[in-house]
Amino acid sequence: MPERKLLELLEQLHEELARTQSVDEEGRELLAHISADIRKFLDPAQENPESLLERVQAAIDHFEVKHPAITAALSQMLTTLSNAGI
Repeated sequence: MPERKLLELLEQLHEELARTQSVDEEGRELLAHISADIRKFLDPAQENPESLLERVQAAIDHFEVKHPAITAALSQMLTTLSNAGI
């Protein structure tokens, strides 16, 4: 699992979110859950990729129209997870 790449993508996502003023509460909640899921996933004692993948896809669906930069970062994350066989 490319942990460094996931952490870099998570950081990009946080930076993009900080630049975006108009993210609604549901969007912020989705991103918070994704962040928590990634941290859990990176913990060798816990693995639950299904919830992470589901949340990333839900966030992409939520942000795709109004926040293309956030959508791009989420899509990169999903691609990285997919390439890792998750």
